[in-house]
Amino acid sequence: MGAGRHDHLLRGTSILRVSSSGGMVTPVIELDASRQEGSHRYPQFLPDGRHFLFSVRSSVADQTGVYAGSLDGKTKKLLIHGYTTALYAPSGHLLFLDGDTLMGQAFDAERLELRGQAFLVEGGVGRSSLGYGPFSVSGAGTLAYAGALSTPGRLTWFDRGGTPSESAGSLGDYTDFRLSPDETRLAASIADPKTGFIDIWITDLTRHSSAPFTFGPAVNASPVWSPDGARIIFRTTRSGGVTEFYAKSAGGGGIEEPVVAQTVTRLGVLSLAMTLWDWSPDGRYLLFSTTTSSASDLWLVPLAADPKPASFLTAPGDQWHGNFSPDSKLVAYSSNESGRFEVHVQSFPLTDRQWTVSTTGGYEPRWRADGREMYYLSSDQKLMAVGVGPGPSFGAPTELFQVRVAGGASQNRTHYVPSRDGRRFLINTPTGDPAMVPITVVLNWTAALK
Repeated sequence: MGAGRHDHLLRGTSILRVSSSGGMVTPVIELDASRQEGSHRYPQFLPDGRHFLFSVRSSVADQTGVYAGSLDGKTKKLLIHGYTTALYAPSGHLLFLDGDTLMGQAFDAERLELRGQAFLVEGGVGRSSLGYGPFSVSGAGTLAYAGALSTPGRLTWFDRGGTPSESAGSLGDYTDFRLSPDETRLAASIADPKTGFIDIWITDLTRHSSAPFTFGPAVNASPVWSPDGARIIFRTTRSGGVTEFYAKSAGGGGIEEPVVAQTVTRLGVLSLAMTLWDWSPDGRYLLFSTTTSSASDLWLVPLAADPKPASFLTAPGDQWHGNFSPDSKLVAYSSNESGRFEVHVQSFPLTDRQWTVSTTGGYEPRWRADGREMYYLSSDQKLMAVGVGPGPSFGAPTELFQVRVAGGASQNRTHYVPSRDGRRFLINTPTGDPAMVPITVVLNWTAALK
């Protein structure tokens, strides 16, 4: 029996192996710092059970691509350049994505060599922002693939009664978005449907014009505005898949400066998956989530001379959507520690005072600018409002109106933002059915090659 029938390969910052019967998890191929590798992903065994395919993400462009590796760690051979994944087909081909086009090329699995020229298999194939392609092939020669994975929508203003008015920006796959403190500009992360890369665009809401703020290839997302609107901090995977936080002038010019850099994330304290949530109104802290074990907790970055991340709130389950109150004395967040997402409020700095604001499920809390009202989305997609009194004290949630958004609670998607006075809400409204991603099945896909 081949080794591949006894071992499982795991992805992470490096490739790991574990026996199918359990036991120790051990590294197979570790990150190469000299090549500025950030992560190894998507391992797949080749037929001999000793060699496998995997993708490398590096901040050096010509080191990023699909590699062949071996269980003894002695083989590491670049096969395909680019931000993509590959799949071995029993017909003796590698399938991989070039943009949104599925390509094929003959492959000698014994010599680990590509043969001949690459050829087009199918167009219009989806891909994720991490380069993963939704395609698979069976031993009998049946190919299956999904179309675009994006969820196009419009950012549309609604009043408190649910009546829509104008839109902000054009149709696109908006993953997250934030209004500037003076509400004259919008920072929005938009996924490119062909490459899967996400970049931030700034829209001038007065002039109705948009311009790119970041430039891939990578994920550049989760923009948060400084309290004075002069700067934006965002997350990026430009260094090979490891998340970093960078700051840049909100005017779009000047240099980009690291806030939490790759060297910090590799200390073992933080993970690949970090999502930036908020910049405290007093300007002193960033609030973000990071996965430290199997769940996400809330962390802080003090914006001082030494911006060293520190844990803020640890609890069972995921803690997402952290949002400072306007006076910086409270933090609202979503947590599924009870088994479903609910909206909680915690004192800041951390004490033993905590409040559960939602009553029947909720996520994505936001504050009104005066701190006297909060909003969140219910589990059945209603926009809810909660009065906030002295103490603080929280009133009973009141339904404002039914919304239509893509999916439920998400670590990487924003569904709405309120205006400062709470009279309007900018909501990402999908234009189609976000649950309908078609899957195409092609029988005997190699027939056309003969």
